[in-house]
Amino acid sequence: VQLQASGGGLVQAGGSLRLSCAASGRTFSSYLMGWFRRAPGKEREFVATISRSGASTDYGESVKGRFTISRDNAKNMVYLQMNSLEPEDTAVYYCAASGTRTFATYDYEYNYWGQGTQVTVSS
Repeated sequence: VQLQASGGGLVQAGGSLRLSCAASGRTFSSYLMGWFRRAPGKEREFVATISRSGASTDYGESVKGRFTISRDNAKNMVYLQMNSLEPEDTAVYYCAASGTRTFATYDYEYNYWGQGTQVTVSS
């Protein structure tokens, strides 16, 4: 599967952004999907994951209550709605897919990655 993330940009603290990730292929619904981010000088961090059906989700502690992951299997899309953004959310955001896992929060568990989209939150 090939992944293309989009929707990043510059936003003020307290604002919102919605990231999108378009996936190629006919078997999108068979992939666990996730979002990760990497801030300058830091390791890649788990943000959110969503099960194949979309029924189950999980979030990193730093984004719980502010971010929402969703997917549309009919459109081969996964989304990340980001609200109440903080300067600490500034990072390159990556969508990822796993064809083998049913639940995963570590980056090594995902075997397909998009190119990343930059999110910058100004104070």
